[in-house]
Amino acid sequence: MKRRKILKLSSGGLVALPACSSQKGEKGSKVGKHGASSSEYGDQPVRLGANTQYRPPAYVNKGLRNPNMNLPTQFTGESVTHSRGLSNQPYVAMTFDDGPHPQNTPRLLDILRTRNIKATFYVIGSNVDRYPHIVRRIVAEGHEIGNHTYTHRKLTTLSNSELRREMRRTEDAIVRAAAVKPRTMRPPYGALFERQRSLVFSDFTYPTIMWSVDPNDWKRPGPSVVRSRILRGAHNGAIILAHDLHAPTIDAMPGTFDDLLSKGYQFITVSQLLALKGQA
Repeated sequence: MKRRKILKLSSGGLVALPACSSQKGEKGSKVGKHGASSSEYGDQPVRLGANTQYRPPAYVNKGLRNPNMNLPTQFTGESVTHSRGLSNQPYVAMTFDDGPHPQNTPRLLDILRTRNIKATFYVIGSNVDRYPHIVRRIVAEGHEIGNHTYTHRKLTTLSNSELRREMRRTEDAIVRAAAVKPRTMRPPYGALFERQRSLVFSDFTYPTIMWSVDPNDWKRPGPSVVRSRILRGAHNGAIILAHDLHAPTIDAMPGTFDDLLSKGYQFITVSQLLALKGQA
């Protein structure tokens, strides 16, 4: 008599299954790669209907939304460099470098829009010229654009004239694409001499924006690591660095945003953060 295993279903019904103590099929029949014998199921794979109720975990949203905030964006002062905002208010600025990217940036914009989050994008001028429609969408959806040079060269290796050219070409590309002028800049690799920061501030009125939270997402440690590093480092007035050209970074963002919102943080742009800082 053939041994059978009995599996009790949650609905109360019973289903008899073959014993799984042997890897051989009954009567020498071939065993498929999932353990089912070809004599029982035939040679064709079993086709199941689509599961229309499934949602990828990356897009699960707890219903949390960033509040609408009418904050000033015009900042003043003589500070040439900023890496954070005020520490007495639960505001953070989420920033994304090196875009726009043709697939990842639109996906990120969808995630941001779901949560009513406004971010700051430090774009590369050559990418702006390649994907001006994405830059227009960034601006249309209320995000801020910053200057991240035209070719992403290490600025400490450039002459003053080359540095000015990097800034100017990117500013021109942004104006052509979206009819807005960037207010701030971020140097590639965070590399910019103090004298260069002063030059950029004098010639373009751009303060240099660094960061206070860096998940090192450019090393691609995985979405869960990026998420945990940002959460661990978050603080009032944080400027958070990330890169929208890396797909794993975008995968990390929904959970990261939801966790920060649940902790009471509110997302604002870099210019809003600096304007508040200037009022202190």
